[in-house]
Amino acid sequence: MEIERWERSEEISDAERKVIQETWSRVYANCEDVGGSSVLLVFFVNFPSAKQYFSQFKNMEDPLEMERSLQLRKHARRVMGAINTVVENLNDSEKVSSVLALVGKAHAVKHKVEPIYFKKLTGVMLEVIAEEYADDFTPEAHGAWTKMKTLICTHVTAVYKEVGWPQ
Repeated sequence: MEIERWERSEEISDAERKVIQETWSRVYANCEDVGGSSVLLVFFVNFPSAKQYFSQFKNMEDPLEMERSLQLRKHARRVMGAINTVVENLNDSEKVSSVLALVGKAHAVKHKVEPIYFKKLTGVMLEVIAEEYADDFTPEAHGAWTKMKTLICTHVTAVYKEVGWPQ
């Protein structure tokens, strides 16, 4: 797959950072459910081609079976942990870049995941957070999280460009 266009992330303001961190604190408190049962489950149901990168559950069709998968839950914890590190360090751009570069390099070089899946996954993450935390997901929160989604995608996919994707 060719990377068609590179997005640039907008600066996240202090007010937006606070909204992201406040929203995330509620999400992360329930990371087992929101991360495993919701975000990744919705992602794999909506984008079944993404399962090709996971030998442990790539042939699972039943959402209930996927939801009970220990491997899926383990991966969900890693995803939520990485996002948590980014959210906790939004005031430290070097740390954010470092964490997301590691994620990008692992997925580009080791796992050979097409970069479009990051855009899809972060989109699902926003949808799930907006649905699960509707009372907290104000228009301001949505705007802040949209910038966060772009920040994640921009940093992760920049590594793809650096390593000369596709390989």
